[in-house]
Amino acid sequence: MDLKLIDAKGQAASTMAASDALFARDYNEPLIHQVVTAYQANARQGTRAQKGRAEIAKSTRKPWRQKGTGRARAGMASSPLWRGGGRIFPSSPNENFTQKLNKKMYRAGLASILSQLAREDRLKVVENFVMEAPKTKLFLQKVKDMGVSDSLLLITDELEENLLLASRNLPNVLVLEVAEADPVSLIRYQNVILTRKAVSKFEEMLG
Repeated sequence: MDLKLIDAKGQAASTMAASDALFARDYNEPLIHQVVTAYQANARQGTRAQKGRAEIAKSTRKPWRQKGTGRARAGMASSPLWRGGGRIFPSSPNENFTQKLNKKMYRAGLASILSQLAREDRLKVVENFVMEAPKTKLFLQKVKDMGVSDSLLLITDELEENLLLASRNLPNVLVLEVAEADPVSLIRYQNVILTRKAVSKFEEMLG
C-alpha cells in the first residue's frame, strides 16, 4: 500500500510504502462498532448513584388509614410509585461498565479505521510537523496551506511543546502521539494527518 506524502502546500510530493495489513484492510463495520463501544464504555467512571426506598428522607408513617377513604392504600411516602420516592433498582456508585476486548480485535479495529480513512482520502502523511513558535495563528496558517479546513486530528511520533501550545486552544483540532491514538478520535475528526515516523510507529504497534 502506497500512501500519498504531501508537502507544506498540500501537494502530493511523493509516496511512501506502508503495510497492507494496516492501511489496506477490508472495512469491518461490526468490529469497528464493537471497538468504539468498548472504548467508550471502559472510559466511564461509574460514579452515578440513585437512592433506593430505604435511603429516601421521608417519614415511614402511613399517609392515611387503610380503608374508608376511597383512595388506594398506601404504606409510606417513600414508595417507588410516588413522586419523590425511591428507585426500585437504583444505580450503584461503584457500577462497573467495562467490556472485555481482546488486543487482537482492538488492533484489527484500528487498522480497519485507518484503512477506511485512506480509502476516503481523509488520511494524509507529512514528512514532519514542526512549529517554530507556540503561536496558534502560525499553526492555523500551516494547516490552511495544507488544504485542511475542517476538523483535524494530528498524530505525531513525538509531541513537541510548541506544537501542543499552538493547537490546544482550537476546539476542532487534536494533537496526539501514536500511543495515545484511539478509535473514537480517528472516527470523530474529518481529516487525519500522520507524520512519516508516526506511520512507522503505527506499523510497529499494530503490525
